[in-house]
Amino acid sequence: MRHYLATTASRLLGFLHAGSWLGPLVIRLVFGYFWLETGIAKVQNLDGFTQRFIGWGIPHPALNAALSAWTELVGGLLLMLGLFTRLVSIPMIVNMIVALALVVSSRLMGLDDYVEADEVLYITIFFWFLIAGPGKVSLDALIARWLGIRTRD
Repeated sequence: MRHYLATTASRLLGFLHAGSWLGPLVIRLVFGYFWLETGIAKVQNLDGFTQRFIGWGIPHPALNAALSAWTELVGGLLLMLGLFTRLVSIPMIVNMIVALALVVSSRLMGLDDYVEADEVLYITIFFWFLIAGPGKVSLDALIARWLGIRTRD
């Protein structure tokens, strides 16, 4: 019985390992599209987005609203492509830290509220991309192979 369980588990784990490239690809495409879409909406209504920055008391609202909107748009596109994934994760993390600190934190009362905030989840996912990279199916991986850069994938 033990041998049967070990063999079955090994086969299932082998099957899952063979498809391990799929997880980062799906997350990158869905998460990247989310940011591309929100960035496009903000760029298309930059005046309205700037007014929100004014209401939140963010300094230089026109500049910062444009910077935030374009960061989301370009960051989402690059994430979907798997191009400069680690690099683009940095401004996306900064964007979310600013949102968390200047906008969201005023309505958060304790650690539970912070952990449940969307921005914390977004920061966590971008942090994962920063550390883990885009995965095998990405332009980053293609460029690395072309340049002869060794990766863990």
